[in-house]
Amino acid sequence: MKKFVLFLILLITQISFAGIKLGIVLDKGGKDDKSFNASAFKGAMLAKDRLRFEVKDVEAKDDNSYEELLKWFASKNYDLIIGVGIAQSQAIKKVAAQFPKSKFAIVDAEVKAPNVRSLLFNEHEGAYLVGAIAGLTTKTGKIGFVGGMDIPLIRRFQMGYEAGAKKVNPKIQVLTSYVGNVSDAWNNPPKAKELALVQYGKGVDIIFTAAGASGLGVFDAAEEKTKFAIGVDSNQNGIKPGRILTSMLKRVDTAIFLTCSDLAGGVFTPGITYYGLTTGAIEYSRDENNAKILAPAVIKQVDKIKDDILHKKITVPDYYKKNK
Repeated sequence: MKKFVLFLILLITQISFAGIKLGIVLDKGGKDDKSFNASAFKGAMLAKDRLRFEVKDVEAKDDNSYEELLKWFASKNYDLIIGVGIAQSQAIKKVAAQFPKSKFAIVDAEVKAPNVRSLLFNEHEGAYLVGAIAGLTTKTGKIGFVGGMDIPLIRRFQMGYEAGAKKVNPKIQVLTSYVGNVSDAWNNPPKAKELALVQYGKGVDIIFTAAGASGLGVFDAAEEKTKFAIGVDSNQNGIKPGRILTSMLKRVDTAIFLTCSDLAGGVFTPGITYYGLTTGAIEYSRDENNAKILAPAVIKQVDKIKDDILHKKITVPDYYKKNK
């Protein structure tokens, strides 16, 4: 009888959610970037599968198309419109003002408006953990960082990564490179590979990349030089098994699904929602693809560091706070 009642509740819930329309605007990296956009798209698909949302995704061809795509969804009365990436902040702000009855969300940027939710992450916490992993694993005492577009958000990754590495290995050297200063930097694997090869050539044996689809070039370089790389956003360990030491998980999928759940439950609110270690939205990956290269002793020490962060025994430096 209880199982039957639960079944009816689930059925009624699904029916009540059916017909809710979600529009999601991805950036130029697209849903197949195996990184940031892929995670966002996964969250939208969870809303489709578990909440029975009607979902339509579009990929922006360039920065000038964001506003047009967002406006199209709003004009078609989509219940929730999500912009993925900091580059969409101005477009979201403008379109949200034009369509005050529509609800919007943006990933990685703060937009102050009565109908916009900003989904922000404590990326520096995850970067600190993978920095510690790199610091404990390196054989040369040199590690690298390859960022995508040189913006404060990626500097935040870099600062956390360097701090985590130096926490466990104070004498470590960290080499840093950025793919570029415009949005094309997120989708330029050849340039990222070139930068990674230069770093590996200087003695670096592990590179953390926070560069969207460009990071695939770093993985190619790691494979070519039989060195290690660290992925970001999604679990990228399987892209080059045995070469990806771990991935810093930034669960954009979780943030998007929870936002959709709030909408479905009638409790969607504007303002900032933060996701970090405490919510399980920031983590590092372990699976069969890195089981043989991520040492148990390293895992034990990094999990202790994670616990110390959660209990406020370690304060992770934050680029945003240091550069206000």
